[in-house]
This record gives sequence, structure tokens and C-alpha cells, in this order.
Amino acid sequence: MSSESTTEVVSPATGEAAVLVGIQSALAGRPGVLPAARGLSHFGEHSLGWLAIAGAGALSAHRRGDTAARRRWMEAGVGAFGAHAASVIIKRVVRRPRPTHPDIAVGVSTPSRLSFPSSHATSTTAAALLIGRAAGLPPAALPAVLVPPMLLSRLVLGVHYPTDVLAGAAIGAASAAAVVAGDKLIATTDRG
Repeated sequence: MSSESTTEVVSPATGEAAVLVGIQSALAGRPGVLPAARGLSHFGEHSLGWLAIAGAGALSAHRRGDTAARRRWMEAGVGAFGAHAASVIIKRVVRRPRPTHPDIAVGVSTPSRLSFPSSHATSTTAAALLIGRAAGLPPAALPAVLVPPMLLSRLVLGVHYPTDVLAGAAIGAASAAAVVAGDKLIATTDRG
């Protein structure tokens, strides 16, 4: 009898998978990184955290009697959720699977096996732009603070490729622009 051991040889990660491995190697072991990434993931799931913030803003504006601010806060919620819905539809059309290379550690569960685009990146970008607008902040202020950590968290958690989060951010920005254009059209119609 001979005893043979079979060892499966795994090819090194290449392309975007290699980028994920590099990001995880550089960041995932640092104190607090994985818990923070998981927290962002849970907050952004189905855009629920952004909907809660937009709802609180709309309620506050309503209590002050500020109908224009209330409309903008409501638009922020609708825009974040609409961006999320758009990303889900695109995922079902594109059908790109999530990262699966054995060197990539997956740090959170996901509602689907589809990766492109990142719904978290999409809704966070739309929400950051629209919530910032509703709050009267400079246009880039809130996106600069919120979007990069959310995008990076999806990579640290190993659930998206870099192009997934970049495409998600672009779709979120386009969604927010559509909401702003719609708001301007409504404001023009109301004045006319």
C-alpha cells in the first residue's frame, strides 16, 4: 500500500482579487477595522440607516414648519432607496458573482451572491449627496466623509471587487443628480 497525499495547488490571486487580498492584508488585522466595517455594512443594508436619517430629518423639518427642507429630506430617503433599488436591478442583469478566491476572507454575510454593483456604495453615495444637500452642507462635505469608508469597508470585508464599489458610487451619484434635477423641476413648477 502506498500512502499518497493530494494537495490542491491554489493559484495566487490575480487582478481585482489580488487587490482585495492586498487591502485585507494591509487593513483587516488592524484593531477596530473589521468591527467598524461590519458596523457600516449593517447600517447600510438595504439603505435602512440612510432611510432612518432622512426620516428623522424630514420629521424635524416638519415640526419646524419648513416644507422646503422637509421635501429635501424626503427626497434624500427616496433617492437613497431608489439608488439601492437600481443597484439590485443591475445586479440581476449583470450577475457577476462575489469574490471567491480562497485568499479572500469574507467578513460578513450578504443577501445575495451577486456583486456588481455594490448596493452599499450606491445608496451611501446617493444618501451622502442628498442628505448633505438637505442639511445645507457644502456639496462635497458629507460624501467626502461617508463614501470612502463605506466603499473601503466592502473591500475589507471581501464581498466586492474594486470595480463593484466604484460603479456603485457612480450610480449613486447619478441617482442623486436625478433627484436634484427632479427637485428643481418641482420648484420651478411650484413657482410658475
